[in-house]
Amino acid sequence: MVFKRFSLAVFTRAVALCASVFLLIYLLTRTPFVATPFIVALLIALQIYSLIHYVQKTNRDIARFFDSIRYSDFTQTFQSNVKGSSFEELNRAFSDVIEQFRKTRAEKEEQYRYLQIVVQHVGIGLMAFTPDGQVGLLNAAAKKLLKVNNVENISELAGISSRLVDTLREIGAGENLLVKFVNDNELFQLSIYATEFKMRDSHYKLVSLTNIQSELEEREMQAWQNLIRILTHEIMNSVTPIISLSSTANELLADAVEDEEKDGNLGKGRTENGERKTGEQVKRDPDGPSTSPLPECPVPLSVLQDVKGALQTISKRGQGLLHFVDDYRNLTRIPTPNFQTVRISDLFGRIQTLFSDRFQVRNIRFTCTVEPADLELTVDPDLIEQVFINLMMNSIGALINTSSPEIKLTARTDRRGGVLVQLTDNGHGIPEGLQEKIFIPFFTTSKEGSGIGLSLSRQIMRAHKGTITVRSVAGAETTFTLKF
Repeated sequence: MVFKRFSLAVFTRAVALCASVFLLIYLLTRTPFVATPFIVALLIALQIYSLIHYVQKTNRDIARFFDSIRYSDFTQTFQSNVKGSSFEELNRAFSDVIEQFRKTRAEKEEQYRYLQIVVQHVGIGLMAFTPDGQVGLLNAAAKKLLKVNNVENISELAGISSRLVDTLREIGAGENLLVKFVNDNELFQLSIYATEFKMRDSHYKLVSLTNIQSELEEREMQAWQNLIRILTHEIMNSVTPIISLSSTANELLADAVEDEEKDGNLGKGRTENGERKTGEQVKRDPDGPSTSPLPECPVPLSVLQDVKGALQTISKRGQGLLHFVDDYRNLTRIPTPNFQTVRISDLFGRIQTLFSDRFQVRNIRFTCTVEPADLELTVDPDLIEQVFINLMMNSIGALINTSSPEIKLTARTDRRGGVLVQLTDNGHGIPEGLQEKIFIPFFTTSKEGSGIGLSLSRQIMRAHKGTITVRSVAGAETTFTLKF
């Protein structure tokens, strides 16, 4: 019955159109009217257009449906006043499909936002770029690692490291490479892993960027600490009883030497060559008193004195070795920092006071600069002061035989608001091949150094979540940078 409504409507429109045509013919042939046939003709044209528009409603809905899919416009609705079950079913089908597309698109947008959140908050730097270097993805971790706000092409990273750019271009899918460079007074050692994918007919290379420098330093220091613990433990266990026994033997021998010296002063109990007489010899000595026999001791006094000196040397060197080992044990016993807020200018002032005499004796020009003047740090002042002392001692040692020696101590903030403290001297510098080794325990370029000062300084900086790096030009200058 519903379908008949559409047919009836079409039939009615067709009958009305036919009646209008006959009326037009009648007016043209049987009446003298001019305007009336014209009006009827317009009415016929309107009826024809209305009939065609009414019949082609389905085609228009189908075209509108496909257009909404093509342009992802899922706001369209399909409702019609045309009566008929086929039209109602078609409109309902259109609406269901559009609703399903709308839900699917909403789900994809939610998944995209979810993936974006994950990518942006993951701790590993991620970068995706095309073969010509156009960057399509750069997450927050990569921006923080490379210290950039945005990168449109990887060639823009040449200002950070040209070697990094070359590695990004050359690395292949499945490869894992290491790149080392210095950026903003900080040493980076990036582990780069690459893979490739295709999206919308475009090839992309996805790389992960991880700075493993701090982890390597941590593992290296842990290995050194374990080694030092073992070595110091074994040395202490071996040296301590040697010192104890040598001290005991030295005391016993000292008594014997003292007795021998007394006997020698009296001129009794001795043979002509200085050896102590035996009991038989004492009895036959006409000048000596009649005493009980002495124990046999054919060792000369000079030999006893040499043995005594040797034992004293053993004990003294053993004590020195214990102190030496105890210094290295400091690398494994750094206390937990007692954080306080201190003004950097106050720290610099104490360092200047501590070394003022040495500056005057060696004619060293020392300058301090703090920008801004009220710059503060939240650190353990005692530990950080020890770091400054270690660096200052190295700088003073590097200025020997240097004309116009100078040391500059500066503090400022970097681009991200962190605090940078730099100590620069114009000494003989550090050869490039040794700059990476000076923080290794036991390594030193000074004949008088112990090789623990810079290692201890790095440990203290790590306890403060900071870093210490060096940049040196042989024969020109050396700069140590503390970054908090």
